[in-house]
This record gives sequence, structure tokens and C-alpha cells, in this order.
Amino acid sequence: MKKEHCSVRLKQALKLRDMKQSELSQYSHVPKSAISQYVSGKFEPKQDRIELFAKILDVSEVWLMGYDVPISHQQINTSTKFPPPTATEDYVTFPVIGEIAAGYDSLALEEWEGDTIEIPKSYLKGRDSSEFFVLRVKGDSMYPVYMEDDKVLILKQATLNYSGQVGAVLYDGELATLKKVEFVSGEDWMRLIAINPNVPPKKIEGPELEHCKIMGVPKLLIRNIEG
Repeated sequence: MKKEHCSVRLKQALKLRDMKQSELSQYSHVPKSAISQYVSGKFEPKQDRIELFAKILDVSEVWLMGYDVPISHQQINTSTKFPPPTATEDYVTFPVIGEIAAGYDSLALEEWEGDTIEIPKSYLKGRDSSEFFVLRVKGDSMYPVYMEDDKVLILKQATLNYSGQVGAVLYDGELATLKKVEFVSGEDWMRLIAINPNVPPKKIEGPELEHCKIMGVPKLLIRNIEG
């Protein structure tokens, strides 16, 4: 049963993802004026744009349309009352196989020095553990989202789901970085964007793309907090 207008759900999803209308426009290549009309309720997006927005915002298409269903397959809990933790032995132990630079010009390292981290199997969302690897963050270009010595669980995939998604990127054949990746389908370039505004973007184009590949996308951030 339909419960709310699409505009209400779109506002909720943007707020939940801490995303501005201009960013949604940038990632989706839908004009900002159109998105503003969708958010205001003046017009309702067609099905193809519903699908695109849902993918970018990581929500259910049906939920975004206004129906009374969970926001995603894994319902997001925004309650201030958190359930107590439960200790189990259902963990996967990953080797931390190297470093991923939150900057540029750093070699891609895959040297295991014995460091491991345990991750609950439930965090793998039903996927096999072989589909993931763990790297340590080096540098501050993705600060404050990713910080020095953070560990990141990376889902192996050779493509990104949308322009502007954060990916682990190998470029120049041997350099690796963690960046937001902007691109336009069918065009011969990609732009690596830092979250830290003090770090300039890097454009990779033409023949350079032959030595560039996507290694995967981050799915889990592990950070040690010292009290």
C-alpha cells in the first residue's frame, strides 16, 4: 500500500545519506532543476529515474516510490535505542594485506606482515569471504571519512555502480588510491576526487586509462578509537 509521496521519501533519503540535491544531480546527471521539482512534489520522477536515484541513495525502489516497505533489504535503524551487542564465534579472519593510499603516487602494496582483523560474517551480507579483501588507509586526502590507519573491507568488483562512488583504484599500473571516482559513460576519462578539500583532483584520460582499473568498493570501515 502506498503510504507517502515520492517527494517525501526522496527528502528522507537525501537527509539520511547526508547528500545535497546538487550532489544527487552530479552523480545521476539529472538536472538540478528537475531534482528540485521532484523534491518539492511538483513532478514525480519516471521509473527509470526512480531506479537511478534508488541505486545512488542505496534504498529500495519500491520504498522510494512511497510504498510501505523497508527502506532497504537491510532496514536502516535510526532509533536512538540500540540493541545490546551479542558475542558469537561466527567471524571471518581477514589478513590486512597492505595499504591503500588516501592520496596519490603510492605503490599498491600487497605484503602481509601478519596483521589480521576479525569481521562478523553477517557484515558480508551473504557473500563469500573470497569476494573481499582488507587494506589499511594511508594518508589524509579522504579525511574525515577515512583516516590514517583505518582498515577498510573492500568488495572486489571491476566497475563502479555510479559516478561519484568511492572506489579502490589502481592507476599507472602500480599506484593505488582510495577516491571518489567521477566519470561519464562512453567518455574516455575518469576523475579521482579527494574528500579533503586541500587535495586537488586527478584526471586520468586517454591511453592512461589502459593502465587503470577498479579493484573494488569499500563496504566496511574499521577504526580503533583510543579512550
